[in-house]
Amino acid sequence: MLSFAGVLVLLTIGIVTIVIATPTAFTTAKCQANDRGPDSCTPVVIAHRGASGYVPEHTLGSYALAITMGADYIEPDLVMTKDGQLISRHDNELGLTTNVASHTEFADRYRTQTVDSNEVSGWFTEDFTLAEIKTLRAIERIPDIRPGNARMDEAFQVLTFQEIIDLVKSLQISQRRTIGIYPEIKHSSHFKNLGLPMEQLVVNTFHRNGYLDSDAPVYIQSFEISNLKELKKMTNLRLLQLYDSKSLQPADQVLLGTGITYGNMSTPEGLAEVAKYASAVGPDKSYIIPRNADNSLGEPTNFVNDAHAVGLKVHPYTFRAENTFLPKEYQSDNPSKQARGNLTGELQKYIEAGIDGLFSDQPDIPLRMHRSCL
Repeated sequence: MLSFAGVLVLLTIGIVTIVIATPTAFTTAKCQANDRGPDSCTPVVIAHRGASGYVPEHTLGSYALAITMGADYIEPDLVMTKDGQLISRHDNELGLTTNVASHTEFADRYRTQTVDSNEVSGWFTEDFTLAEIKTLRAIERIPDIRPGNARMDEAFQVLTFQEIIDLVKSLQISQRRTIGIYPEIKHSSHFKNLGLPMEQLVVNTFHRNGYLDSDAPVYIQSFEISNLKELKKMTNLRLLQLYDSKSLQPADQVLLGTGITYGNMSTPEGLAEVAKYASAVGPDKSYIIPRNADNSLGEPTNFVNDAHAVGLKVHPYTFRAENTFLPKEYQSDNPSKQARGNLTGELQKYIEAGIDGLFSDQPDIPLRMHRSCL
């Protein structure tokens, strides 16, 4: 029998053929013969970096697998190259998710810099052209937890944002449904200060591909505030405000010296301010159900009700099946890092708390819990 990796390779080859064969005039954002759209079912399932629990994140294989599993949205993180191209990486530092360290021709580009108030060492996307990025291959970010993924190291290239849109549009034909795209703009202030702003480019790319209004199958997300307010003036596409730990500040607010924290933004008053520019919020899931000292789930907070009261959808992150990430009561007895526990049990608690959608590395699991579809 073929291994999972072998099946995936065959699947990917077929998908590449479909993408290449797709006419360039195919620019419709929605499938014309769809059985359902990405917002038709609850909770909405967002494939976090694709099906990253099974395939290295932000790759053709990861996104394609998520779509064929039935994910409502796929979620690419976007960063910029030296020549102003949007590519999909979780960070602008390339060492964790590509084989750049083995490329001796790029050894002299290793450096240390400050990104969003953190000192980071490595190779950075803003120091590479797209052509140079295309010589790199993706690797698994957490191989100790996902050794199966690591067996696919160097199987995939780094994708551009346009290539991801092309993939989605092509697969909408065979899937007979509209597939949503849910990009996150990473390190907005950092890239803007380098003369590489992303916001208008993201909007232009969406608009050029037929994604125009609030009913398009799109959310644009960011941990920063200022860029979302800018985006509100540029486009009618839906926006989502991400929330990091309550004590932290958005990177742009640190630069502006406002003192605003994510905790401030999570109060009823803070959520009302967010609702002026965003359609939804994406909190760390602890905002909804915090963990107790023993790593078990606590009691639900008022966050979901407060967000709903001002018209915001709630899409928490990130649900992962491995014991390392699960609350105590949903972990399996297997002590290994890669062992999987009862993600379904954890998800059920959050669904009962009233969430509208969720980000997951294993989208097939929450997809089995779709409660209703329009």
